[in-house]
Amino acid sequence: MTRYGVDPDRHDLIAAWGTGEGDLVTRVAVLSPEAGTSALLGLARALTQLSDAAWRTYTHPGGSPGAPDSPGADSDERRRERERDRFGGVAEAITAPNLPHGGTIAVSYSRILESAHRVGRALLDLDDPALTGAVLSDVATELAAVENAELGDLTGRAQQAVMLSREDASPVQVAAADHLLDQDPFGPDPLFSTVDPTAAAVAAAHWLAAAAEVAATTSGRAPATVVIEADTIESLPYETPSLVLGLLHDGATPYEAVTGLVRHAMQITDGLLPDPAAVREQLEGLEEALTDYTGEDEPDLDDVALRLTPLDPRRPARDLLEDLLAGIHGCWLLHREYAEADERTGTGGAPGAPDDELAERQQRASRERFARLVRETAALRHDRLI
Repeated sequence: MTRYGVDPDRHDLIAAWGTGEGDLVTRVAVLSPEAGTSALLGLARALTQLSDAAWRTYTHPGGSPGAPDSPGADSDERRRERERDRFGGVAEAITAPNLPHGGTIAVSYSRILESAHRVGRALLDLDDPALTGAVLSDVATELAAVENAELGDLTGRAQQAVMLSREDASPVQVAAADHLLDQDPFGPDPLFSTVDPTAAAVAAAHWLAAAAEVAATTSGRAPATVVIEADTIESLPYETPSLVLGLLHDGATPYEAVTGLVRHAMQITDGLLPDPAAVREQLEGLEEALTDYTGEDEPDLDDVALRLTPLDPRRPARDLLEDLLAGIHGCWLLHREYAEADERTGTGGAPGAPDDELAERQQRASRERFARLVRETAALRHDRLI
């Protein structure tokens, strides 16, 4: 979301948002020196809340498959769709906000509209027409950024979407991520600064599967286990990549595997327990393991923590993307280990240890050969990504 603040030295209302590479800041308006700091901070807080509510319609879209829902008129999906439809009423709420009457004030059920009413009341207190005009213009820019991000256009202020986890993935963004990974299957830097992380993770899951096939062919291991095996060569976050490979092996598409994991983590972040039955199974399995370990019929679980999601719930999509790319790196490690072993066997073993420069050239050549094989495999299996 965009965060709004006040520069007390320059008397500016400013807006800042993340880009994946750092924060950008713009001046929204020049403030009157007579304006009270408390009132200005109240305006900045209300604008930040409005941005947060608007971007939540992006991260929690109404039509995302698998979103929590119920058959009633107030189902979660319908509430999401109605909230997204509130964009059109934001300007009116700012210019004509609900005001106290008879000791009470009307409060909107919509987070977006209620935030807009608060912005409007803060502007009325400041009584600065120029400031009101500047705020309306900036709010329009902010809402347009959300709309652009929904369409897969992450230019301008919409670039902040690269910092967010979304339950859905734009086909435009998945294609953009796939193109970047085709250029560099290990994951180029622009993957983190120009593409929505959920969409990038969908593409990365496809490329991880291709990398796992290559590593499996070289090592003789099953594709679903190659990252676990690579962890014996170099410490890796192997659990999530292996989980995704297992889901793909069982028939899930990259989109289904990734959005399911991200959505699950986001629901936990929101304070929901999306799969109580699975948690019960985890608890039972944990209790059995502790019983076997301690020899106690009823082991003490007071000091035992149960992990509800394999992802970081504060940044699930980006965390998943990082783990999937680490999995691709692990596939290369395993491929190199077995490829070099075959080369040494074929030549009878090379005497002595290579110098650093030679080792660097050999590593670069190994990565290039692996990348070429992964590209070929990914192209053959491209239908699973589409």
